Amino acid sequence: MIELTAKKWGNGIGVLLDKQARELLGGIGENDKLYLTRTPDGLRITPYNPDFERQMTEARKIMNDRRAVLRELAK
Repeated sequence: MIELTAKKWGNGIGVLLDKQARELLGGIGENDKLYLTRTPDGLRITPYNPDFERQMTEARKIMNDRRAVLRELAK
């Protein structure tokens, strides 16, 4: 577990992520986007866009279901 501290930053509040926290998030760097989502267990912070992931999961399902059609279209 990593403890984070929120601090005033201009007109907002910021949380500083140390090297260990950045590595746990996949090695994020300056200006990378993070996504905060609510889960049944609390909050989740991730560098992966959950909406995009849902869209890609649905796209993969459709591509798998319609593989023959897509092959014909590719010809």
